[in-house]
Order: sequence, then structure tokens, then C-alpha cells
Amino acid sequence: MAGLLCIATLAVNAQTQGASLISGVDAIDMTVSDIDRAVSFYSGVLSFKKISDREVAGETYESLEGVFGVRMRVVRMQLGDEFIELTEYLAPRGRLIPITARSNDRSFQHIAIIVSDMDKAYARLRENKVEHASSGPQRLPDWNKNAAGIRGFYFKDPDGHPLEILQFPPGKGAAKWHRASGNLFLGIDHTAIVVGDTDSSLRFYRELLGMRVVGESENYGTEQAHLNNVFGAHLRITSLRAESGPGVELLEYLSPRDGSPFPPDEHANDVVHRQTVVFTHDADTAAKQFSHAHAPFVSSGVVAESDGQLGFKKAFLARDPDGHAILVEER
Repeated sequence: MAGLLCIATLAVNAQTQGASLISGVDAIDMTVSDIDRAVSFYSGVLSFKKISDREVAGETYESLEGVFGVRMRVVRMQLGDEFIELTEYLAPRGRLIPITARSNDRSFQHIAIIVSDMDKAYARLRENKVEHASSGPQRLPDWNKNAAGIRGFYFKDPDGHPLEILQFPPGKGAAKWHRASGNLFLGIDHTAIVVGDTDSSLRFYRELLGMRVVGESENYGTEQAHLNNVFGAHLRITSLRAESGPGVELLEYLSPRDGSPFPPDEHANDVVHRQTVVFTHDADTAAKQFSHAHAPFVSSGVVAESDGQLGFKKAFLARDPDGHAILVEER
């Protein structure tokens, strides 16, 4: 309770100063087991473009990621205005994603890729023999005012990371998703994470980080169940955004509540690991506020990057109330 009161106090202070703790969401970083295979998939199937390719090692990255003896290769890729980062731990190798992983497990996180034509995008995925997570594309029903007409489909990348393609009907989603471009895959609208309690997560993402709520919905029925491939799925969905970058979508399963908890021994070199990369103007101040709010740190503290390989001045890795990793960078 004391930690939650502290988060509220920090939020009031931030609002008084007229500034959010974070200024934007930069990228979603995913640990992969074979980076060449992953790059081939994201570029060849989903039309991402490689922006940079770096190999790093040493104490800076050990302290940042909380993994000793690190050597990792990081590839940054772009689709539209948004970015992902793919990280292979050449040493030490981590664990693969369990084949029993489900969409209502607390460790679930995906990126929602907007498409201009769901039928053509689904056909493209089928041609490339992509593994289904949904039974097929679903159209959310008209009775659900906030989600009516949205079409979605869950699938997996070669490592088993869940992904979603999404198509907004006229009048829903950002204006840029409706501009004619000739492209099939347009960009990343948000990253979605499963949470245990929306209100606790809002105290983290809204009150501490300073993100704003931009949408809410309660989704259930056969379409939602088949989209998530979870029988009887009934979700409370809350969408948040910072000043720039993709949003963060909170998925609370009101039922069923039998998803697995976030693995307490998860490490950054495990393939299940994803980290949402956010910008801050002052990493030291941000770290103090995370600490005051009792947010668990993965990093040993604020880490300075001396070689500039990954483009940040200072950074730290911490976790939200459910265990999802947040990489806070000052650039």
C-alpha cells in the first residue's frame, strides 16, 4: 500500500511540473534464438527493414540486462514509423518459450501490426506457413461499440513469440492507418500485455510513467475467444499512449483466470523475454522514482553506455507489477 501511495504522490508531482516521466515508446525488444532466421522472417514475411546490426559485450550490458558473461547481437528493424529490436544472446544461451504457453499467461506480450487488407495479409502468412495462434481471422461484433468491426488474427514468429495483425474499420484507429500507401503491412499500433489487475497496472503506466488512457473496452464472445484461442475469454482492455511511439494495451482476463503467473526466474536471455523500450529525459531521476515506487530492478542501477553502440547515454531495466520488462533510456 505504501508503494501505491508513493506512485500517486509521484504522479501529482509530475503533473504539477507539467511533464511525464517518459517522453515516448521507442521499440519492442524480443530475445530470439537465431537472429538471422528472425530477421529473415520479419523482413521477408512482414516487410520490416533492417536499420542497424550491432554486437556488444562487457560489463555495461551485463549490468543493464542482469545476465553475466553477455555477448549479444542486436538488430533494429522498422515498419512504417515504428521499430522492433531483435536480440540474440550468443552467450549465455537462455531457455526457449514453453510449447504450453497460452494467450492468458501473465508472460504474454505481442505487437499488433496494422494491415491494409486482412484477407491478403492472412493469405501471405498462410503462403509462408506461419503458425496459427488464433483459429483464423476474427471480426469483432457490432454490439461491442468500441471494438466493432476490428479484424484481428494471432500468429507466431519462428521462436513462438505471439504477434497480431489488425485491420481497423473506417472511423477507428489512427488516421495514418487509413491513408492509401500501397503497402500491405503498415506499422505497429501497440504492444499488448496480459496483466493481473488493470488498476494496479494503471498506477504504474499512467500514474508513474505518465502515459494517458486513450481507449477502454470489455471484449467477450465467440469471436474474442477464437482470436485469443482461450475458451470463454472475457477481457477488460485498456489502451495507453505516451507522446510518441506505439501504445501499450493492458489485457486483463476477467475469465478464465487460470493463466500461468509470470516466471519468477525469467532472465533477459530467455526467449520468452520481451522488453518495452521507453525514452526519458533524465534516467537518474526516473530510476529514483521507480525505486520510490518499489518497482523491481533488473539492472544493478542506472548504467552509462560508454561505447555508444546501442545509442543510449544512460539506461536501466525494471519490471512492471506483473513482471513485464521496461527498458528506460536517456539518449
